[in-house]
Amino acid sequence: MKKYYFIALIFIFGMVGFTNAQVTGSVLDEEGTPLPGASIVIKGTTTGATTDFDGNFTIEASMGDILVVSYIGFETLQVTVNNTVMDIRLTSGLALSEVIIVGSRNPNRTATESTVPVDVIDMKELNNVAPQVNLNQILNYVAPSFTSNTQTISDGTDHIDPASLRGLGPDQVLVLINGKRRHTSSLINVNGTFGRGSVGTDLNAIPAAAIQRIEVLRDGAAAQYGSDAIAGVINIILNKSVNELTTTVTTGANFTKNANDQTGGVDGATTNISASYGIPLGDNGGFINLSGDFDVREDYSRMNEWEGTIFNLYNTVERVAGADGYDIANLLDDDVADVIQYTDQAGIDRNGATTKEDLRTILGADATTSELAARGQQRSDYNMRVGQSALRGGRLFANFSLPLDDIGTTLYSFAGISSRTGNSAGFYRLPNQSRTYTPAYMDGFLPEINSNIKDQSLSIGIKGMVGDWSVDLSNTYGKNSFLYTIGNTFNASMQNSSPTFFDAGGFSFLQNTSNLDITQFFADVMSGLNIAFGAEYRVENYDIVAGEEPSYAQYTANGQRITLASQQPSQDFFGNSRPGGSQVFPGFAPSNELSRGRSSVAGYFDVEADFSEAFLASFATRYENYSDFGGTINFKLAGRFKATDNLNIRAALNTGFRAPSLHQINFNSTSTIFDNEGNPQEVGTFANDSRAAKLLGIPQLKEETSQSISLGLTAKIPDANITVTVDGYFVKINDRVVYTGQFAGPGTGTELDNLLRQANATAASFFANAIDTESKGLDIVVTHKTDLGANWRLKSDLAGTLSKTKKVGDINASDVLRNAGLIDTYFPEDSRVYLEEAVPRTKINLSNSLTSDKFIIFLRNVYFGEVTEATTTLANQQVFGSKLVTDLSVGYKATDALTLTLGANNLFDIYPDRAKDEFGNRSDGRFDWSRRAQQFGIGGRFLFARLSFTLK
Repeated sequence: MKKYYFIALIFIFGMVGFTNAQVTGSVLDEEGTPLPGASIVIKGTTTGATTDFDGNFTIEASMGDILVVSYIGFETLQVTVNNTVMDIRLTSGLALSEVIIVGSRNPNRTATESTVPVDVIDMKELNNVAPQVNLNQILNYVAPSFTSNTQTISDGTDHIDPASLRGLGPDQVLVLINGKRRHTSSLINVNGTFGRGSVGTDLNAIPAAAIQRIEVLRDGAAAQYGSDAIAGVINIILNKSVNELTTTVTTGANFTKNANDQTGGVDGATTNISASYGIPLGDNGGFINLSGDFDVREDYSRMNEWEGTIFNLYNTVERVAGADGYDIANLLDDDVADVIQYTDQAGIDRNGATTKEDLRTILGADATTSELAARGQQRSDYNMRVGQSALRGGRLFANFSLPLDDIGTTLYSFAGISSRTGNSAGFYRLPNQSRTYTPAYMDGFLPEINSNIKDQSLSIGIKGMVGDWSVDLSNTYGKNSFLYTIGNTFNASMQNSSPTFFDAGGFSFLQNTSNLDITQFFADVMSGLNIAFGAEYRVENYDIVAGEEPSYAQYTANGQRITLASQQPSQDFFGNSRPGGSQVFPGFAPSNELSRGRSSVAGYFDVEADFSEAFLASFATRYENYSDFGGTINFKLAGRFKATDNLNIRAALNTGFRAPSLHQINFNSTSTIFDNEGNPQEVGTFANDSRAAKLLGIPQLKEETSQSISLGLTAKIPDANITVTVDGYFVKINDRVVYTGQFAGPGTGTELDNLLRQANATAASFFANAIDTESKGLDIVVTHKTDLGANWRLKSDLAGTLSKTKKVGDINASDVLRNAGLIDTYFPEDSRVYLEEAVPRTKINLSNSLTSDKFIIFLRNVYFGEVTEATTTLANQQVFGSKLVTDLSVGYKATDALTLTLGANNLFDIYPDRAKDEFGNRSDGRFDWSRRAQQFGIGGRFLFARLSFTLK
């Protein structure tokens, strides 16, 4: 097979090329200044060139060909080739319509002319003025349909932020880079956050400095791009600039009333250093651009003070015995003489108790107040870290293009690597808990999760002309790995022999995608006809790697690893079993270890016809076959009617699908889950095809399917330089994959009990196609640009989204689950809230940029709609009201090369509503703000300074 593949490859490459006349020229702005890096493309083809540092270009074209000339910030211009030397002047983009790549395979389609809504986000401007430096937060504040927030007390999700479009799942949006599929993260979200049970793409592995622009397609596109594109597509276009070195240093911190556990001051310091530089290659617009950044983000905490029990009287006895150098934890089961001695020595009234059972009743009483005084401590010494994890990392991306001849044959590639480490904390292990082995940690401990996240990607391809057809052949590789080390913790069942630092293992995900795309634009058919077809072959692999034995194992009092249900773990004085594994995050066991792969093959056909200047219609269909799920066919039908020169009406109808990820099919582990009251439980996640799943009647996983429709309009008011787009949508998704609730074992020695015991778990969760949902909403974008005179210009953007998702129909459960009365466990109430109400369903932003030769003033207000606490009890579902967050920055261009910017995110120090005691979600003071419904974060006011240096 490989032999024929390479023969076909050589054949395609060998056919690329034909001869035209050579056209040279320059691209200038209105004042005659050269525009380096401007794009010149022959309309209807991929044949193109890029201007050099002096704005000059050379391209092979025929007389009568139409050149499409574009440059960021300027109107795209179409000019007819009528000479071999052409000087082209572009007009400043006060009514900008940018050529887009996503959503249409016509290489000349603009955002306002497209049949579906596409937002085009200029990253150069945002990198100068926006307070945010990572991609998730940049998009969260600039694109209302996009949602992403930092999570807290959620294991790995503290380190990779889940993100979504239109309130759908993180795994229902497809990410592309330069039009090529990006691999997802290896992390699956299984803790208490929005996106629970899903796998997203780690956008923060991509440096903002490497990005020229971002195209956000807000419509289903599975028929065009394949699995995952139910909610839409995010296409990231990398930098192409050359002969320009840009370096930026941004530093800032939270200056807020609630900093440092609500005592005030400054915390959460962040520093980001980025650079970008491009080198021209050859004389035909070739280039290589290198961009990267390095950042350090400190943690912050917003907990005030732990209000619950910290010590019991047994801890008092331990302290008094410890002062005599005696460890009473080592006493024999029935030897209570020493406990009695030190109970009396501590002045505790035993009320005549002499047996262990009676002493347990006496010594279990609360002694927090007296012990804090005796130890010289405060309640705040037992705080958790509720807020933001600490991160440190670096990213480097390269973007490369090399024309091989004068007729558009181009070799291209882009690649990226990133590495970052994180540190977050879990629930404090208090001295009075069986999870704390007090001889080692007399005052308990705050366990820490340390992450090591690595990401690599490489795409390489060649494109050119085969006869009249444009051919693009490419291969894209990507891998993400996530490894855990757990620090300042303990395996309580090991007692004195436990380490305090554990290698807990981790996971990785690899994806390799090969694409062949063929297109041709027929200018003389109707008013233009674009035909595209192609094929894709994708390979995926998911691995889980085990940690060291103490990170996952549970031991008897004699130090023997427990492998049988009949073995008893070590116990504390009160008879509670000491849990095994590293506290906060038990490691992956050899029984969890696996390596699973699959492949898929796809073919598509896409036609886009301009029946007239007024009417455009497109149709796309795609067949995709997975080695583990079989085949699926999807389609998309879309149209646009130009009612007037300034008013377009557009609509789209499509079907889609999403194959369950390899993570959802194969992930299995045991983790410590805390309920809303802070009660811990060891929960095992079992694979969907496991024996435990069969015993409970969990249905076999299958693909999600969707149907969606959208209707919208775009309007221009040229005299006022205003552009308006309004789009409504409806999406029906069948068989959505969710993470179930926690199924407890009967406790009667059944097979399920034994499976749970072997996993060191007391309950089980699974991935299942539990529900159907419907989503509907309205997106509105209004853009205004005007010249105020005296070199001052104003750009204003108003964008908003109103959306609603709800579960519809019956829960998709087996008769086994229904007959056992387990439907509410299979799909519990908190899962419904995560899907429907845990992120803002209304989001509006108004951005204003006022610029001159020396200044840029940026003002943005973002309205975040209400959210609801995700709990299993209706009475605990507090609704947190809407809030308005203001960003402000002022940039001063000191010289042509140096710009200083000062500003703020959340200028007025706005916080979400506080959690109220009557809803029962504060967990005795741990969470003054919701842990499970992150509206816009709890960092408060963030002030920053940025120094930008540009050398041309």
